[in-house]
Amino acid sequence: MIFFVILVVSMFLGLVVQHFIGPLPPYGVRVLLMPIVMFYGSLALPVPGMLALTFCGGLMWDALHVNVDLLGESGNGPPTVEVALGWSIILYAILGVLMNGFRPLFQRGRWEIHCLLSGVCTSLIVLAEYLMRTFRQEPVVFIFNREVWWRIGGAGLIAVLLSPFFFFALNYLAFLTGHDPQPERAAKRTT
Repeated sequence: MIFFVILVVSMFLGLVVQHFIGPLPPYGVRVLLMPIVMFYGSLALPVPGMLALTFCGGLMWDALHVNVDLLGESGNGPPTVEVALGWSIILYAILGVLMNGFRPLFQRGRWEIHCLLSGVCTSLIVLAEYLMRTFRQEPVVFIFNREVWWRIGGAGLIAVLLSPFFFFALNYLAFLTGHDPQPERAAKRTT
């Protein structure tokens, strides 16, 4: 339970810190820290804890990123929402279940594939956000130029580079709190 609270607080801190990190030039790639912590939690926690963590992460993300225009576009129309509230809760749950499916491999001490998968899942988050905003606009026009692809893939590439550091630090915090996310690796060391 203590480790779950640490993960939720770490996700919140990651969400705050990532907003103070400006987009990286030349294409405006964002550094997304909160999903990296959430993906680690998806590996370290059993399914109920993972689902609670993805719910908290999706709720935090939506609370910060949902734009509601209460007056409508013309000032007298119905309220419009650019990104639907709750979409990232569902998206994070799907991606968390995907990561949790690789949990047995992580419990044996293998973490390399999970770092790569964190990058892929982070890119999927950015792609889903882009598609949601595109479908909400009138007329629907898909623009997939170099800048868009760099924003989608660049966020994943940065997540791949940062996730080993986050995984190591969070594994150490798990050890300090008495939570063992990799029990099979510890069993191998004692025999």
